[in-house]
Amino acid sequence: MKDFTGIEPFASKVWLSSPTMHGEELTYMKEAFDTNWMSTVGKNINEAERMMSGVIGCKYAVGLSSGTAALHLATRLAGEALYGQPKIGQGVLYGHKVFCADMTFDATINAVAYEDGEAVFIDTERDTWNMDPGALEKAFEIYPDVKLVVIAHLYGVPGKIDEIRDICRAHNALLIEDAAESVGATYKGKQTGTFGDYAAISFNGNKIITGSSGGMFLTDSREDADRVRKWSTQSREDAPWYQHEEIGYNYRMSNVIAGVVRGQIPYLEEHISQKRAVYERYKEGLKDLPVTMNPYDGKYSVPNFWLSCLLIDKDAMCQSVRGEKKALYLSEPGKSCPTEILEALSSFNAEGRPIWKPMHMQPIYRNSPFITRKGSGRAQSNAYIDEGEAADVGADIFARGLCLPSDNKMTPAQQDIIIDIIHRCFA
Repeated sequence: MKDFTGIEPFASKVWLSSPTMHGEELTYMKEAFDTNWMSTVGKNINEAERMMSGVIGCKYAVGLSSGTAALHLATRLAGEALYGQPKIGQGVLYGHKVFCADMTFDATINAVAYEDGEAVFIDTERDTWNMDPGALEKAFEIYPDVKLVVIAHLYGVPGKIDEIRDICRAHNALLIEDAAESVGATYKGKQTGTFGDYAAISFNGNKIITGSSGGMFLTDSREDADRVRKWSTQSREDAPWYQHEEIGYNYRMSNVIAGVVRGQIPYLEEHISQKRAVYERYKEGLKDLPVTMNPYDGKYSVPNFWLSCLLIDKDAMCQSVRGEKKALYLSEPGKSCPTEILEALSSFNAEGRPIWKPMHMQPIYRNSPFITRKGSGRAQSNAYIDEGEAADVGADIFARGLCLPSDNKMTPAQQDIIIDIIHRCFA
C-alpha cells in the first residue's frame, strides 16, 4: 500500500473542470426572463452567435441545443452534399462509410450513426493524440470510395489539421471538424472550427466556456447556416400554417442558455490562461516522475489546455487490467497505473477521469473497421500495446493515460497537494 500519511481530504471537491461564472451571465438570463423571451428566439441568441463568429473568425454561427446537435446537422449537410436527399426513414449516409477519429467522445461518432453511416475508425498519433494522417492515408488505400472524414481536437489540442485536410482534398472528401473541446485553440494562428467544410463547438457544463448546455454550428456559407437554422426548428416552411417538406429537429438554442453563453464569451482568453497555468504547474511538479503530459505541437498550435492529462511510462506501469466496467491492479513500489492514481485522488475528494476509451474498443462499435498505419487493425486488449509506434496507439494511450483535475478555480496550493498524491502513488 502507498503511504498518504499527513494528507487531508479537500474540504470542498476539486473538480475535473467545472463552470466558472462571472455575473454577466445572470444579467442576460434575467433580461430574457424580464422581457419574456424564454424560447428559441431573442437578443441573447443573436448576440451570442454574433460574438462567437467574431471570436472564431467565421461568417456565421448558429446556436443549437448541444454540440451533438451541431455535429448531427453538420453530418446531414455533408451527406446531402455528397449523396443527395435520403428517402424517408433512411439516413443520409445509408450504405456509406465515414472515416472517424478513434480517440474521442462518442458524440462525435453518434452523429454518423444517426444518419445510418458506417464508421471506420482511424488510429491516433502520439504527437497530439489526434487522428493519425498516416493511418488516414492508409484508410483511403483500403476504402478509396469514402468521401467524408470526421476529426476531433482531443482535450483542446489541435490535430495535424493541414496534413489531414490535404489528404481529404487529394481524395475529394469533405471534412467535419469537431471542435467541441477546443474552443479558443489555434493552429498556425487560426482558430479551430475554421478548417473543416463543416464545424461544431460545445458549451456543455464542463467546457472552457459554458452555457450549461448548448453548442454552435460554424460556417462561412450563408446557405448552410440558413438550412441548419431551419432544420433546428422542425423544418417549418415559410407559410401561414405549419408546412413541412423535409425532416426537422427541435435543436435550436434557448434564449436563456444563450444568455449564459453571451456572458461567458468575453472570458474565454482568461479561462485559457488559467487552464494553461494548471497545465504548466503539473508539468513542472511532475517532471521527476516517469510520466509525460498530453503533448502538443508548440511550433504550430496553441491549445486551450481544457484538460491536463498524464501518460505513464511503459516501464513504470504496475500490473493492471480493465474489464468492461471494472479495473484491477497490483500496487507495486516505484510504479503506478491510471486506476491507482484516480482512486487515490478520489479518496482525497479530487476528480480525475480515464482517457477517452477509443471508439473501436467500445462494445457498440467493436465490429467496425479500424485502421492503423499498418492497415486494417483489430480491437486490442486493455493492457498497453508494445508492438511499435504503428500498432493501436489509441489503446496504448487509454491504458496508460488519465485526465487530471484541471479546474481553473483550483488554487496552486490545492494543485501542490494533488501533485504530492501523484508522487506518493509512485513511491
